[in-house]
Amino acid sequence: MVRRNLTQIGNSYGIIIPKLYMEEMGINPVLHDVDIEVKDKVLMVKKIDKEKVN
Repeated sequence: MVRRNLTQIGNSYGIIIPKLYMEEMGINPVLHDVDIEVKDKVLMVKKIDKEKVN
């Protein structure tokens, strides 16, 4: 487990996700976007393929 601070970005907050975790989840920021949701007070991040633009 890695502890991170939240960073304020305008009216929202951001968190840095370690590269190791991105690799473990199979997320490439060039190829994938993410869905985020809260379930039972847990933030969940799910990989999705970026939409192909015609």
